[in-house]
Amino acid sequence: MHTSRFIIGIDLGTTNCAVSYLDTGSPEPSVSDLAIPQIVRAGLVDERPLLPSFLYLPGAGEQPEGSMKLQWGANRDWCVGEFARNFGSQVPNRLVASAKSWLCHPGIDHRQAILPWQAPEGNRKISPFEACVRYLRHLADAWNATKAGDNLENRFEEQEVFLTVPASFDPIARELTVQAAKEAGYQHVTLLEEPQAAFYAWLAGNPNWRDQVTPGDLILVVDVGGGTTDLTLIEVTEDAGNLALTRLAVGDHLLLGGDNMDLTLAHHLAQVFASKGHKLDLARTIQLGFSARQAKETLLNHPEQTSAPVTVLGSGRSVIANTLKADLQRDDVLRIILDGFFAQCPLTESPQKSANAGFQELGLPYVSDPAITRHLAEFLTKNRDFLRERDSKETKKVKSLKKSTHALPTKVLFNGGVFKSNPLQERLLTVLNEWAKSEHTETVSSLTGSDLDQAVARGAAYYGLVRRGSGIRIRGGTPRSYYIGIETAMPAVPGFPRPIKALCVAPFGMEEGSQVDIPSQEFGLIVGQQAKFRFLASNLRRNDHPGSIIEDWEADIEELAPVATTLEGAAGQLVPVHLHTKVTETGQMELWCFSRDNQHQWKLEYDVRNKSATT
Repeated sequence: MHTSRFIIGIDLGTTNCAVSYLDTGSPEPSVSDLAIPQIVRAGLVDERPLLPSFLYLPGAGEQPEGSMKLQWGANRDWCVGEFARNFGSQVPNRLVASAKSWLCHPGIDHRQAILPWQAPEGNRKISPFEACVRYLRHLADAWNATKAGDNLENRFEEQEVFLTVPASFDPIARELTVQAAKEAGYQHVTLLEEPQAAFYAWLAGNPNWRDQVTPGDLILVVDVGGGTTDLTLIEVTEDAGNLALTRLAVGDHLLLGGDNMDLTLAHHLAQVFASKGHKLDLARTIQLGFSARQAKETLLNHPEQTSAPVTVLGSGRSVIANTLKADLQRDDVLRIILDGFFAQCPLTESPQKSANAGFQELGLPYVSDPAITRHLAEFLTKNRDFLRERDSKETKKVKSLKKSTHALPTKVLFNGGVFKSNPLQERLLTVLNEWAKSEHTETVSSLTGSDLDQAVARGAAYYGLVRRGSGIRIRGGTPRSYYIGIETAMPAVPGFPRPIKALCVAPFGMEEGSQVDIPSQEFGLIVGQQAKFRFLASNLRRNDHPGSIIEDWEADIEELAPVATTLEGAAGQLVPVHLHTKVTETGQMELWCFSRDNQHQWKLEYDVRNKSATT
């Protein structure tokens, strides 16, 4: 493992990026936050604690020459950060937003220039991948400009970097994130799940954390950011007299967060304008969403204010004359967000499924039900059943064994900018305690003391120190069980494809840096011609071991995007192979195929440059 003086944690957020670090050369290393230089007004550079994840692509003559210049590198014709967000919101066809959400979209070419989404033909566009590269490169350049100076050993590329991703990211999105970091110049990068990073930040900020949790506690980390909702369960147990932490479960990837709330408020305000005879087009509706976000944050963070102004600029030569103004009421914000996104519902309620129309507009795959509480109820119900089954088995093995965990969480850790508002935390706690009462379990309380803007970056930096042997480590490994599809050997039947079995190649919780052979089984590998490889995953099946074959898998195993590729070899040859899985130290999964004589080997992985597999 590369050992550097500084350990850097980076939160590559959908809405904001943050950087924190530890100086291991200090007698008592503690986490600090990096103030990030960025363009805050045209021609003005200043430091800010966060880098907004927005990229502005000015049109010809739209900004004065030299106004995009930073202290590093030449003048640019684009910028990221505060000015990009603020000015770009007025010209949404030139503003790239939600690049991280697009990076994990399974149905697009992530290197194709598609952003800003729905911008007219002829506008400047870049790919989601390139947008993330630019955010990450800006953070590296900011470090070198403010921290490294002339000391080559302190330069960013020499430091150990821990980059966070949603726990729900699949292997493709994780690989894309690593590749983006490498293209941005990151030499020593490791991935860490965001909810775990938030919990590490809580550990780092609470030296007496052992006084707040006890063996048997089940901690729910609810991370609601700008673009996603991430759910994680962490169990507290006892190991040789010491407390131990284990990440038990992660939720599905939910494109549901602050962006959805802003659009909902924008829709509410658009109806207000429409009632006054002002119908907004798409561009002005998007602009209204940014204005609604600013008003929402003002009202939720300053409860003494009862209203906040929103503004929508005119277009063309009538920018000023056609400007629309209204006031967003605090009571409306609370009603719309609490009732729509944190609805009070029973634990048995599942997310509502909307009927699919025959034709749908292409875009981000947002969830159809905006109620975070219903998605949380489904997540907890599925894992409650698993925990009950597990505890029942353990109790039968040792009759005197005390129940090791509760069926529902006993503690909750809030993370993400959405929860900077106390009313939202209070509502979710109320819902959780109503569920606890219905299940006759103990009251749920919150863990406090985290900075919701900086927690993920701080936790990532602290995790680097934990990896060096200082502090307690959350046991976790892979957040899901992973499988490949094996075509059944049976005669062809007209009109019916051969059944596919799911072969487990990486069990739930497989640790980073470990590897495993798929025992005593051989499979036929097609080489020399294009073949399709099917990948699958499950966050429910935790007892499958490498080599387990599941025939009826559609109920609790999800199919990921397939890979179509041509592996090197004689055309059409069927090679007997055995399989070997490795989870790297950076958290990436590799699947190797070895020929029977061990003379040939193929590494089957996603090539994020070509959307195919490589050998």
